Formats: sequence, C-alpha cells, structure tokens
Amino acid sequence: MGIEEYSKAHKLGKKDYQMRMLRGVKPTLQVLDDIMPEKGSYSEVPLGLIQIPTDQIVGTKTVGRSNSFAGNFMPILRETTEFASKWATLSTSHVEEGIREPIKAYEYMNKFYVEEGNKRVSVMKYFGVVSIPGNVIRILPKRTEEKENKLYYEFLDFYRVAPINYIWFSQKGSFAKLQKAVGKEPEEVWSKDELLKFSSIYSRFSAEYRAKGGSKLKITEGDAFLAFINLYGYEEIDAKTTSELKVLITKSWEEFELLQEEQEVDLKMKPNEEKKPLLSLLLPLSTPKLKIAFIYEKTPGTSAWTYAHELGRLHLEQAFSDEVNTVSYENATQENVESLINEAIESGCNLIFTTTPTLVQASVKAAIANPEIRILNCSLNTSHRYIRTYYSRMHEAKFLMGAVAGAMAENNRLTYIADYPIYGSIANINAFALGAKMINPRAEVFLEWSTLKDVDIDEKIRKTGSSCISGRDMVIPEDASRFFGLYHMEGGYLRNLAMPLWHWGKFYERLIRTIMDGTWKYDDDPSTTKAINYWWGISAGVVDVVCSQYLPIGTKRLVELLKATISSDQFNPFSGILYSQNGIVQSDPNRSLSPEEIMTMDWLADNVIGSIPKKEELKDKAKPVIEQQGVQKKEG
Repeated sequence: MGIEEYSKAHKLGKKDYQMRMLRGVKPTLQVLDDIMPEKGSYSEVPLGLIQIPTDQIVGTKTVGRSNSFAGNFMPILRETTEFASKWATLSTSHVEEGIREPIKAYEYMNKFYVEEGNKRVSVMKYFGVVSIPGNVIRILPKRTEEKENKLYYEFLDFYRVAPINYIWFSQKGSFAKLQKAVGKEPEEVWSKDELLKFSSIYSRFSAEYRAKGGSKLKITEGDAFLAFINLYGYEEIDAKTTSELKVLITKSWEEFELLQEEQEVDLKMKPNEEKKPLLSLLLPLSTPKLKIAFIYEKTPGTSAWTYAHELGRLHLEQAFSDEVNTVSYENATQENVESLINEAIESGCNLIFTTTPTLVQASVKAAIANPEIRILNCSLNTSHRYIRTYYSRMHEAKFLMGAVAGAMAENNRLTYIADYPIYGSIANINAFALGAKMINPRAEVFLEWSTLKDVDIDEKIRKTGSSCISGRDMVIPEDASRFFGLYHMEGGYLRNLAMPLWHWGKFYERLIRTIMDGTWKYDDDPSTTKAINYWWGISAGVVDVVCSQYLPIGTKRLVELLKATISSDQFNPFSGILYSQNGIVQSDPNRSLSPEEIMTMDWLADNVIGSIPKKEELKDKAKPVIEQQGVQKKEG
C-alpha cells in the first residue's frame, strides 16, 4: 500500500518539477540557508511546540535533502531507492495510526523550513493534512523600510495578541484591520475560545473560496477574507450555514477580483458624451419609468449636505416630470440603512442613491443581493465593483474661493473651517490655500475643524483676527445664519462674498440621461474589474461659485477668468511647484498632480496654519465617517 502511495506522490512530484522548469524557477525545495539575512542582522526566538500550517512549509533548513523533493514537497527519487521505502513506511504508519512526532523547523517571514522531518512533511502534505506539530525557532530580521519587512512586523504585533499564523495579507495595515473587524481593541488578547471560533470561520471560508478558484487570484486568502467580513460582518458570517456561505462567496466574487487591480478605481472625470448608434436613434427602445430613492443620513432641514442633495432630487422631479418618480428616506444610520434600502427596493425603486460615505457597506451588500437594481454611493476613492460611486471636484470651486479671499483679506489672515478629514476635504483646504496665495503671496490660512472635541471656533477666529472666513458651504432651512460660504468680518459686521455650489441636480440629471439614452453601459468596460467613480467638476456644471454683489467687479472678472481656464482644462489648481508644511511636494514646474494624488492628499500647503486631526481627537459623530473615508497617511 505504501509503495502505491509513493508512486502516486512521485508522479505529482515529477509533474510539479517539470512545470517549474518550464517556468524557469527552481524546481526543488527552497533552502533557508540560501536566503537567510547576513549574520548579525537577525536574532533567533524559540517559539516552542506550535501547529504549523502545512501550506506554509515551503522548504528545508539546509541543502542536504532539498533535491529529494519537488517544490511542492512531493518526492522525485526513484521508487527503488531507500528513500522511497522509508517514505512508504511513513505513509502506512500515517494511515494506520497517524504521525504524531513533531518536526523541527525554522520560521522566517512566516514561512517554515524543515530541519528534521522532511519525509513526514511530504507524507502529510500528500494526504492533505492541514497542520503539523513542530518545534519552531523564529528567525527575526532587523526592521527595514521594505514592504515585506513592515508586513512581517505588523504580523508579529498581531501574533502577540492572537497566535494565528495561517492568515497573511498583501497590504500594510491589514492585521490591525482584522483585529478591529472581529470586534477587538488594538492590543486586546484573544481567548482560546475566540481563537477556535476564528479558526472555524476562516477554515469554512477558505474551503469555499478555494473551491470557487480563489487560488488563481493574485491576492492572498487573507485579503479576500478581510474584505468579506468587512462587507458582511464577522458575527453574521459565523451564523451562516455552509450553503449560505457558498452563495455569498459566489455573489461577492467581483469584489475579490477587484482586490487584484493595481488601480482600483476607474475615474470618470467628465460625463460620457458617446453617441448612440444611428440605428438606435431611428429605432428607440422603450425605457421603463425610473423610480429613484434617495437615502439621507440626516434631514434637509438640519444638514447642508443633505439639503444640497434634496435640492438635486427636486431638480430631477422637475427635469423628468413624466419619466421619473422619486422618494427620499431620512435619518439613515448604519443600523437601519439596510432596512431602508430594502424598503426602497420593495416599493419598486430601480435606482438608489445613498448620499454619504458611511452608507457604502450597506449599499454594496444590497447591490450583491439585488443585481438588477442600480445603486450609487456618494463617496470618493471607494473601490467596489457592484456599485458605482460619485463625487464632485469641489476643490476647483475652493480654489476660486481662496482667490477671492486672498484678494479681500486686508490683514492677510484667513480662516478655513473644515468638517471631516476625509478623502477630498484635504484637497479642498489646499486648493483654497493655493488660490489665496496666488493672489496674495502673504496670505495665511488658519485651519479649524468643526468636528474636533472641545473647541470654540468663534473664539479662535477672534484670536487670529482673520478678516475672511470660509465656513460651511451653504445655508440650511432650519438655521438661517449668514455664516456660510466665504464671508468678510470687520468690526463685528459680516458680509457674504461668495458661496461654493454643489449642483447635485445637474449631476443627477446628466446621470439619469445616460440611463435613458442607453449610454450608461458604455462606462462599464467588460475587459476590466475596476470600480467606477464619477468625479465631475466645473466643466460638467456640477460645481460652481456664486459671487456676492459686494464683491468688486475686478474680483468677479478674475473668478470668471479662472473658472473658464479650469473648465477648459487649461489650468489645474495643483500644477507647478508645490510646497507642503514639511517641504516640497512637487518640483516639476510643468507637471500637475494626478486625480489619484489629489483625491488621496495627506499633506497641507505651506501657508496653512493647522494640522490634520487624528480620529481620537474628533467627536463621536465623526468616527463612522473617518473609519470609512478617513485620509490615510502615506509613507515615504
């Protein structure tokens, strides 16, 4: 019996050997001694007896036995050798009573290399054993700036609180995200029951993921698992049956494929102007009437953001009075948004706009469950294949506002009041500062955050003595205060100078027309799995600046001139040499920042006085927004 099994294993070994040879890679086992760091640049840490994931045993410690196995640990020596006889005996022993004697191995960068027990590993890999007991010594390299080294040290931090060695990620920060996704605080130690529970959930996911073909994707199983539990919830996944889990994994497959993309978001900077074929115009197809739901986090009466989207909804009803019905749902929370989306779908809505970033997870879940429903979420730099996202290039308008402020501030002091440190908002701040500096090189922008804990912004404005203040973008019905847009303060007297305009009505109208005329589908490239994000600006008419009658005519003309150059792509606010608070950001006078660089900006211009707050400095209401869309500090 043992020799028969050896013969089968030998065939697997030869096949793997030949396949690696054809690919031009080493056909036998990796040797740790060949890849070890230089002496003095590492330390050894005994881990004692642990369970070693079989998949992560990739080679031997020394070169001695490496040539007896193919790269998959299957034997390649002839069946007449003593090696084959010993392998066959071990095979029989494993089938009859199980191999219990631990191996000896070294762990380096979470891969394992066998010192004693190579044949035992080969036999157990052949029989599909999940893990093998072993006495392990960890090779601990010195810290470096290399990505793999940083990932490994993140793993070590995680391993101290949760000794789990069978999950790995390709992106930095993922181990901390996993700790959070399972409901644990950053340094909270896992109990034995929690470790067993995680092992069960992960094993079930892994089995279905591999059965679907996950090993062919260019991501780790850990990457897919983290995305999966972040989408559906850790506890919710635990409660699913195997068949339910299989269905969810199948439905979510495009999300896993999207994780492979280097450029995850396909930005649509302008509305699609592609014309329908002439035959389609001559023979128009009937378009079913659209019923559109708008889901708001707050109410139009209490939130300027929601009020702007509500004006957009009302604009739609006027623009398409015969073709469109709309309905709105207010006060959505992360707890009730799924039920609100389901209510909208059950009422016959075939297009749904969720208008804040915090609602994106529920939007994706609903889109996966209801593929016939179009769902869009208002957020920036969000990567999901099942929904489309949209936002406006408000930084273009903020640049114009900054130019006005620079021209109107007699004492060179300006204040910018921001709300959330999320994608897009940092670009708005910097564009405002650059616009002010272009008109007035001495202009300083004092940055204040309305979501900071225990801060009196009015008092801070009085102390800085700013003559021009950029406040919230627009007035709202239940607060008729004049402290909005850009306003001038002198001796306690306020004059409104300009207001940035989010014209969501025009955005929604142009998007609805793409559905009605059939060009919606042209945005979706079937050859890619990239997520689609509409990021339109002044040129599309969805962003603008409204100037006050108090503004000098020369300043108004300047605004119109700058607006025209931005709209025609002749000028980019983030072009030329750029300086941050910490030094030069861009040194090429002929280059402009890319859309991706603008969206993910994590620095402040050199004439900004202030900083980007951390999550713990913000009010509780801000934390869900920051967790979903908070700016991540880039390294290097």
